[in-house]
Amino acid sequence: MPTAKPTFPAVSRPLTRWRIARRTSVVLVTAALLSALFPARPEAATPALRPAGLQRDADALHRAGVTGVSVRLDTPRGVRTARSGTAHLGTARPVPLNGSVRIGSTTKTFVATVLLQLAGEGWLSLDDTVDRWLPGVVRGHGNDGRRITLRRLLQHTSGLPDYIGEVAPHPSAAEYHRNRWTAHTSAQRVALAMQHPPAFEPGARWQYSNTNYVLAGMVIKAVTGRSWEDEVRGRILRPLRLTHTRAPGDRPFLPGPHASDYQQFAPHGPLTDTTIAYLPFDGDADGSLISTTADTNTFFRALLHGELLATAQLAEMQHTVEEPVGHGTPPGTRYGLGLEWTPLSCGGGYWGHSGDGYGYLVWPATTPDGRATVTVSVHSRPGDQDTAARQIRGVTGLVDHALCAVRAEGGPDTARTTAPDRRHGGRAAAADRDTAAARRRH
Repeated sequence: MPTAKPTFPAVSRPLTRWRIARRTSVVLVTAALLSALFPARPEAATPALRPAGLQRDADALHRAGVTGVSVRLDTPRGVRTARSGTAHLGTARPVPLNGSVRIGSTTKTFVATVLLQLAGEGWLSLDDTVDRWLPGVVRGHGNDGRRITLRRLLQHTSGLPDYIGEVAPHPSAAEYHRNRWTAHTSAQRVALAMQHPPAFEPGARWQYSNTNYVLAGMVIKAVTGRSWEDEVRGRILRPLRLTHTRAPGDRPFLPGPHASDYQQFAPHGPLTDTTIAYLPFDGDADGSLISTTADTNTFFRALLHGELLATAQLAEMQHTVEEPVGHGTPPGTRYGLGLEWTPLSCGGGYWGHSGDGYGYLVWPATTPDGRATVTVSVHSRPGDQDTAARQIRGVTGLVDHALCAVRAEGGPDTARTTAPDRRHGGRAAAADRDTAAARRRH
């Protein structure tokens, strides 16, 4: 991969977290567009906690071109939901409440949580090298797993190239239909990435790379003898009763009920139904989970409330580095270990991790105390940057309005930038520590 800042196609949202990184024939996100997307000093948020306000922002997203949108806001005062648009083009069927959605790179927070649990239980250290657990896997073209720690994988400071450009070199409807059934193993994805030199020396700076989390999933298997999917199920999904969250592996279909996802691959082009997963990048620890807005909110609320990680490990997760200017996220956004902090216009900020792919975007956000959580799910992605800008502005604005309104009504504190200190850690984390010896036998 080139060592220069990666470039991205017009089909993407204008954020470098977008998982379809192209290296040729691209339209760059200009500084002017980013400034328009995320003003340095945003206007004060308009309270939108009332159902009418939440619905207004969802309708605005639909008017901006999103085929279907669903929102869920959980607070101590109750649950608010909103939806707009249609579940399937050509029908009047509404987007299902709490329907199944692909959550893409939000999967990374689940994987990072498992790795941090293992660190808390003494199975591994975040300062272990990748080569300690995966000897010889990260080699070639200047890549060296002996110089990269697990911490750097989780924080995207490894410098490793992204495999995505190899499995989606020319995003188009034809490529999607031709390759969507093609499955890759984790080792194959890493080998594709190793064909390119690192972007920088380990630890020198920050750059998002999906390869990091494919490797994190492989490390979980090497340490426990169980797949990352099994560990996520046993350590997170079952304890939290997330019955609608699953790791589908190479099964490409969404369980019902669900809305259809649509990708526009070129400006002014037709919408392509991309509800069926694109297995070359929808099938691994970097972004394969399926969930619902309710389950996603429950996960982030439990994580920030200390129910999954002990205090020390949650603090590690929230130790952040600044994302570079021009990356495409709001000014002041910082990245921890699989968890991102984003500032709010009313002061303070929220924790979360968005996820996207062909035809979908999810944006979860939770207050630092875990008491208020909102997830936005949109079911189409545009092919031109102006429309993408309006839609991302709508998503981030909705989240900002909702959480600032919670604060204005005397709800959870959004002003803290870290979770409150907990003397004994979370209940689920304690339960995992108690069963660590039994798990080692596997």
